[in-house]
Amino acid sequence: MSEASPRLLSKERIIAQPGFNRWLMPPAALAIHLCIGMAYGFSVFWLPLSKAVGIKETIGCSAEIGFLQELTVTHCDWKISTLGWMYTLFFVFLGSSAALWGGWLEHVGPRKAAVVSACCWCGGMLFSAAGIYYHQFWMMLLGSGVIGGIGLGLGYISPVSTLIKWFPDRRGMATGMAIMGFGGGAMIGSPLAAELIKFFATDTDVGVMPTLIVMATVYFVFMMVGAMGYRIPASGWQPADWSPPDASKTSKMITQKHVHVKNVFKIKQFWLLWGVLCMNVSAGIGIIGMSSPMLQEVFGGQLIGISKLYADLNKDELAAIAAAAAGFTALLSLFNIGGRFLWASLSDLLGRKTTYMVFFLLGSALYLSIPESAKTGNIMLFVGAFCIILSMYGGGFSTVPAYLADLFGTQMVGAIHGRLLTAWATAGILGPVIVNYMREYQLALGIPREQVYNQTMMILAGMLMIGLVCNLLIGPVADKWFMTESELAEEKRLAHEVVNNKNKGIEVKIAKPTNLMVVVLAWVAVLLPLGWGIYKTLLNVSKFFS
Repeated sequence: MSEASPRLLSKERIIAQPGFNRWLMPPAALAIHLCIGMAYGFSVFWLPLSKAVGIKETIGCSAEIGFLQELTVTHCDWKISTLGWMYTLFFVFLGSSAALWGGWLEHVGPRKAAVVSACCWCGGMLFSAAGIYYHQFWMMLLGSGVIGGIGLGLGYISPVSTLIKWFPDRRGMATGMAIMGFGGGAMIGSPLAAELIKFFATDTDVGVMPTLIVMATVYFVFMMVGAMGYRIPASGWQPADWSPPDASKTSKMITQKHVHVKNVFKIKQFWLLWGVLCMNVSAGIGIIGMSSPMLQEVFGGQLIGISKLYADLNKDELAAIAAAAAGFTALLSLFNIGGRFLWASLSDLLGRKTTYMVFFLLGSALYLSIPESAKTGNIMLFVGAFCIILSMYGGGFSTVPAYLADLFGTQMVGAIHGRLLTAWATAGILGPVIVNYMREYQLALGIPREQVYNQTMMILAGMLMIGLVCNLLIGPVADKWFMTESELAEEKRLAHEVVNNKNKGIEVKIAKPTNLMVVVLAWVAVLLPLGWGIYKTLLNVSKFFS
């Protein structure tokens, strides 16, 4: 292919012309993140898949069949605990793939990375559908867990560097908009999957396989449209009527220089920020998985207006409080997604370090208040504390890319962000293990169910204090770690960056100002499904308040 006619997915092809409206980029990023965010909602498949053989009732495997045998067994159903390994693999491979291929992404551009993400995420879902057909759990682990997890990692970081470069004046808000989509993906995907399962279910099929096929197809189309919408600014571009602030008048925590990704593992600020993200995520992610049983066990019959402990409730009463707890979980998801945009946007005003200090100080105080709220039976204080905690959990994800850009520069922030996401992979194991095993340990000691989470809250508050110390120790990066002018020029050459869009006869599609209607339609395309998901979530929330 000639240089004057670059390939469709090449980075040179997506350099925007003057007049391109940067507000087209957030909906393109949202199109990717709303699809891969379904990873949070995969648990909607666990219950029907636990009856994939028995259909109406689970056909349990015999006691001698362990996890390895479950990978290939065909005559009995998978346990829900076994299916949960897919969820674990999602975030392990998200973090590891983002770390491995973040540098590649910076060189080839966000469009090619997003296309690979779509192929992996949707292809993995199709391979998992085949695993359901043949009842081979190893195929599901390989399909959605490994291949899909790689798609998650590439899709998650694909817009980060680009958005930061398009919005140098609003770094937090820009990344908050995209990463908000990852938190909101399950709001759309979970109710959609539930409706499809109900539609496809028959007397001989639980309906999950065709559901995965339909969702993979829809997601692929949506993600490809988003990928094709990606554009990158020419090197040196800046918004109209805005110029970089004078370095002598800005915070020393915001650099105008750039660190190469190959050096970040040697820099103490990277590892301190790794600790910040790991502690913030660990404290929140463990609560997400246990929010429903925790509320039920702590308040029992109070959730439906009767004075009974959880252990004293009958079957109908248990069903009633389970419905209320589902509403609580839905409420937390709304604060999770809202916090991603709100806190990241506030960080543009407060500064990243100050924002994380709020997360850790306020979060610790809220965790420590929860045992007292539970003891006094104050449901609203209990719920309110967790809503704020989950908003800061989501805010931690969306604020950290801007924090990285402040410390390490924007040239390779996507790759550096990918390396940092290993903290998420670690937290995805650490948080649930602490919450789940502490609960089991306390129950084994004979502690009443309504009190088994008290010690856990103190441990989670302590983890946030560790994060606070890490955050306080973060200072400006030493000059020796920044690229020299020649090193930066070479990196820009490898990244196929150009100073203007008229070089070498590169064909461009946008040669005049973007039509405002195109921008409006792009936003409508992502806000409509997101609005539907929020509406379905609010219906569940209403169960808690009814």
